[in-house]
Parts: sequence; structure tokens; C-alpha cells
Amino acid sequence: MDVTHESMAVRSPTITARILLVDDHEIIRKGLRSVLETRKDWEIVGEATTGREAVKKVEELKPDVVVLDISMPELNGLEAVRQIVRLAPRTEVLVLTMHESEDLVREVLEAGARGYLLKSDASRQLISAIETLRIHKPYLTSKVNEVVLTGYLGGKPLKGETSGGRLTPREREIVQLLAEGLSNKEVATTLNISVKTAETHRTNIMRKLDFHSVSELVRYAVRNHIIEA
Repeated sequence: MDVTHESMAVRSPTITARILLVDDHEIIRKGLRSVLETRKDWEIVGEATTGREAVKKVEELKPDVVVLDISMPELNGLEAVRQIVRLAPRTEVLVLTMHESEDLVREVLEAGARGYLLKSDASRQLISAIETLRIHKPYLTSKVNEVVLTGYLGGKPLKGETSGGRLTPREREIVQLLAEGLSNKEVATTLNISVKTAETHRTNIMRKLDFHSVSELVRYAVRNHIIEA
């Protein structure tokens, strides 16, 4: 895995890129767009405001690169990455985040994203990151601790509790929706499943995690970056 950092950025001015921007804050999307529009050979093919919408737009638009905020409503960034990678394996995902957590970096890489960029570095490194991903090479922000990458490449297990460990992908989706305050009926409508199925999933989740209240579920979701506090 040949990872490119800021100091090793690949310069490929002739390569085109079709980009999907995913962030639930309009001001962030505008800022990203203003940086990217300096490249006349690149096209922003769409924008999305939720993780679920991002997955649908990847299927419709087939972008080359998705720039994705890790903290997204309805379907969090990690779950969106997993679904995008399964749906469009040639589409590269650049995760954008404020967090510099070792566990989060490992989870992002394990989910299938090959780019990790801190929002604080975006104005300076966004173009380099997309140039690098566009030729299918990984890009990690230069502030990410080298120990994290070394541990990941060496197969080091994730430390502590993570959102991916004990739950199925469907259960992780439901955890997010429940933590966001949706009822069983609203979960069922969002996921196009029966209310009974939603209730069964909820019961299984609470049993697996040994939780007895929704407040415990919310704390779990915040701790594991499934939702923001």
C-alpha cells in the first residue's frame, strides 16, 4: 500500500475527474466547490447531504472520486463508504473529518476508503488528495500518525469498542436512525422494511450490546462516531 502524503503528492494536471461532494452543511460544500473549481479539467457532477443520498448518487452518477464527510445524517460516513465501495469499486472515496483518532483512521481504511483528509487541511491539500486518488493511489493527510498506518498494515486489531465489531451493516444503519430519534415505524419507512422487522432488529441490537435504554444506544453511537454529539 503506497500511501501519498502532502509532501509526496502526485501531480497529474492532465487527468480529468468527476467528483461527488457529500456534506450536510451547505457552507462546507460551497467551500469545497470553490477549491475544486480552480481545476478546469474537473467536473463536480453532484452533491449530497446525507450518507444514504450519497450512495444513491454514486449509483446514478458513477463519479471517479467521492469527497465525503465522516459525520452524516441518516447513514454515517463509515457505512456510506462500505456501501459505495461494494457498489462502485472503481470509485475512490476521500473521507473528510475534523477527527484525528487512531481508531477512526483504521476504521476508515478498513471500510474501503483510501483517502483521509482533515478539514483543517482541506484548503491546502484537497487538490493533491484528489489527484492522487484519481490514479488509484492512497492519500493520508500528513498529520495522521505514522504509527496508525504501520499498525493497520501490520494487521493490528482495532483498539476498544468500534461500530463495526459486533453489529451487521443493517444493524449499524438502524443504530444510527434510532440514535437520531426515529421511531420503529420511521426506521421501517426509511429502510423500506416492515415495522416488525425493524422491531426485531432493535431487539437484537439491544441484546447484542447489552443495552437497556435508548440513551445507552445514543452514547454508543456518539462514542463510535456513528452520530455527532
